Amino acid sequence: MQSRLAGVALQLAALATFVAMDTIIKLMTASFAVPQVMWARFLFGFVTVALVLRIVTGHFPWRSRAPGAQTLRSLILAACNWLFTTALVHIPLADATAVGFASPLLTVALAALWLRERVGWRRWAGVAIGLVGVLVLLRPPFLFAGEPVHWAMLLPLGTAALFAVYQILTRKLAAIDDPRTTILHTSFAAAIVTSAALPFDWTWPSAGGWGALVLLGILGGAGHGLLVMAFARAPASLLAPMSYTQMIWAVLASVLVFSDVPDAITLAGMVVIAAGGVLVALPDRTRDPQG
Repeated sequence: MQSRLAGVALQLAALATFVAMDTIIKLMTASFAVPQVMWARFLFGFVTVALVLRIVTGHFPWRSRAPGAQTLRSLILAACNWLFTTALVHIPLADATAVGFASPLLTVALAALWLRERVGWRRWAGVAIGLVGVLVLLRPPFLFAGEPVHWAMLLPLGTAALFAVYQILTRKLAAIDDPRTTILHTSFAAAIVTSAALPFDWTWPSAGGWGALVLLGILGGAGHGLLVMAFARAPASLLAPMSYTQMIWAVLASVLVFSDVPDAITLAGMVVIAAGGVLVALPDRTRDPQG
């Protein structure tokens, strides 16, 4: 019981850490170009993870049996972050976070089609309900009258689709490489690609700016580390539904930091997405234990 409670606490801490990172990213995009913010996120994140692994294990578990897949996974994560960070320039943090939670729903669909995993009717129902919530957030004109939402609301949806592919690759690599190797490779290729873009749009940071950019990487590395520790202490069936509490932190950050108060339609869409996501995450104890 104590181990499970520790896992829950670590999961909640990880989710709060990710929202803190996204909040700083949105603040930093007012002063720095998106590629520079991403560069800091990935480079300093890689350095943080490498130092922690060196201290904990005494070496760098770098060698991979699937370097191509590791590189592709890192580049997909870079694309996810580029879309999400660009969205944060234009739309509230809570809205972007909520649309991004279409990713677990799309992951289930991809797992059924790509990995041939059995997906029961309950999870397919959860996918359908969650996607209805996404549709509510996007407010298509054929369903909602009034001013359409900003075009940047589509960017987190692209993030969700790419992150679903990222999750599938993570599952496949789990059977090939040590988890520590995968964690180490997560930011490496992304850091190289974003570094190559720096000469085209670089703003020299102040001392405080450097501190914030380094903090981005530390928060990203810490968040992933907390998640790994959480799943080592508690089952995924307990932790996965709790990931939707991240939307609560995102709403609080939007209101307190940016004074962006979600309206009733946005809140309704968030609730529907969370309901679908919980249906997807909960284990089926009857006919379809894998679904």
